[in-house]
Amino acid sequence: MPGDHSPSRPARSVRVLLAEDQGMLRGALALLLGMEPDMEVVAQVGTGDAIVGEALATRPDVALLDIELPGRSGLDAAADLREECPECRVLILTTFGRPGYLRRAMEAGAAGFLVKDGPVEDLARAIRRVLAGETVIDPVLAAAALSAGPNPLTARECDVLKASVDGATVADIAGRLALSESTVRNYLSSAIGKTSTRNRMEAVREARQRGWL
Repeated sequence: MPGDHSPSRPARSVRVLLAEDQGMLRGALALLLGMEPDMEVVAQVGTGDAIVGEALATRPDVALLDIELPGRSGLDAAADLREECPECRVLILTTFGRPGYLRRAMEAGAAGFLVKDGPVEDLARAIRRVLAGETVIDPVLAAAALSAGPNPLTARECDVLKASVDGATVADIAGRLALSESTVRNYLSSAIGKTSTRNRMEAVREARQRGWL
């Protein structure tokens, strides 16, 4: 209408997929991001297992992923998206600002890593930046990651610790991972030594706290 100067949405909005297991927070984020004039939340999921399928169905420009998700972690899903939906940029948004998580996110192909305590304006700005090809990392976490050093655990040691989480026996772990019981014991012993802990449950807690699992 002539003389109407009200703002309008751009011809093409940034398409965002949101993965967050807490329904109230997911809904709030979707509402706030949807209020940005250049953004549209095209998909919302509450489990890690649903991320890739929803991304293939909706083709988002940016996937905003929590780390701690039921079924499959946001870090694992980020690696899946790199293979299945490479045009989608991944931004990790988490409560857990652990240096090990940041390293794993970057290895999985994430373009950004932010903690959840920032204002939504910063999040919207970060989405635009990663879509423009930039890498966006929380500066405090970046400094902590540099000082923390790399993950000393091998991939197999991590696998064995993950399989120990529910109190599984050595025989159970060996069966799950197709390893001999003596090999499992060796991996557990090595992981306990590298984490400077007294037993495997302490090793699991320490590795999780540092973001290695």
